[in-house]
Amino acid sequence: MAKTTTTFTCSACGASSNKWSGRCDGCGDWNTISEDTGLSTSGPSGKASKSIGARRGSTIELTDLATEEAPPPRTHSGMNELDRVLGGGLVPSSAILVGGDPGIGKSTLLLQAAAQFANAGLKTIYVSGEEANAQVRMRAKRLGLADAPVKLAAETNLRNILTTLEVEKPQLVIIDSIQTMWSDTVDSAPGSVSQVRSAAHELTTFAKRNGISVVLVGHVTKDGQIAGPRVVEHMVDTVLYFEGERGHQFRILRAVKNRFGPSDEIGVFEMTGRGLSQVTNPSALFLSERGEPSPGSVVFAGVEGTRPVLVELQALVAPSPHSQPRRTVVGWDGGRLAMILAVLESRCGIPFTGLDVYLNVAGGMKISEPAADLAVAAALVSAREDSALPEGAVVFGEISLSGALRPAPQTENRLKESQKLGFTSAIAPTGGKTIDVNGISLNQMGDLTAFVGEVFGAG
Repeated sequence: MAKTTTTFTCSACGASSNKWSGRCDGCGDWNTISEDTGLSTSGPSGKASKSIGARRGSTIELTDLATEEAPPPRTHSGMNELDRVLGGGLVPSSAILVGGDPGIGKSTLLLQAAAQFANAGLKTIYVSGEEANAQVRMRAKRLGLADAPVKLAAETNLRNILTTLEVEKPQLVIIDSIQTMWSDTVDSAPGSVSQVRSAAHELTTFAKRNGISVVLVGHVTKDGQIAGPRVVEHMVDTVLYFEGERGHQFRILRAVKNRFGPSDEIGVFEMTGRGLSQVTNPSALFLSERGEPSPGSVVFAGVEGTRPVLVELQALVAPSPHSQPRRTVVGWDGGRLAMILAVLESRCGIPFTGLDVYLNVAGGMKISEPAADLAVAAALVSAREDSALPEGAVVFGEISLSGALRPAPQTENRLKESQKLGFTSAIAPTGGKTIDVNGISLNQMGDLTAFVGEVFGAG
């Protein structure tokens, strides 16, 4: 006799249980558990013995690792920064998820990209679930894209969208946004975990089956993560984050997952009155407002993906009127700042007790690589000692808990970018191969104590 079995599955980590709860025991997320109901057949003992519908499948074709396949063809948009982040262009049948804060410029970027791909020969449809067609046309007119051959639709019903796509047979579809899509096969409100997961699954499956590239726009939470179940990020081929500070005109398009190219690649844009314009030399843009060397200001030679980028790190150290000093960070990891402060105090004898510490990455850039450790330490000591670094110097290197300095990858690329922008010296850890870049002198040091003593005469 058929018997109904009910399980409850977490959409974030996949853990299952036989009862519902508000918080998943596996990953700790709240409101991610939903009900799954299936049928099973019972044997003579009453126990489930075999799932209904379990039939013998067909044989699949197997290949070996030596099988060679041609790389997927790519379509270039003409926006070099976007093509760079995508890994060299748009791949057919790919699914791309783009997330970012509200008002950061996601819709503007994708409307410009839709126009560029349409002009390149791709049949493109832009589906908006948040704006009417007239609103999208107004933005296109403001951006100078009114004549682009892009088809528009304002719809949230997923069934109607898929039916239209079957008839129109486009090559690129942009869905803005996935949180507004509604599927009549799921009994929940639009924007819920079940709706987002179902809509993303149907759209990506439809795209793969019909050879259509689909771009999904996703909202982000207050923590900066794409809203909805994490399984959506696993469904798609590429996940892009559009970052930037509202007070700055710079915007960073960052790839955090890419099956067709390098991850952590970035594209840099500048927000203007006529939309987003590409920045071909982001280092020069980030350092454009930097004046004479001052205490607390250090230039860090970093690498984002395959691109070397120079940014300015700014630190301020001041006596604290509070019993608990402030530790404020913008554009870097606050936990790593605490580690650098502890190493400076325990290994170099430079205390920060009773001092407020503020650290900022100029230009709205966000840095995650450990090679920024030495530049952060230099900015902190420079601010505390009220002593500026030598003019024309860049700093990079990782700091260990013992105070030793570890070499950073792609040192040669960092030095070449620094020399191209007019810097004459670099401070970096010892180790690695010998590198000689004309026009820039490299001062290598083995530990943090030697660095503080030689550069600032402290420690």
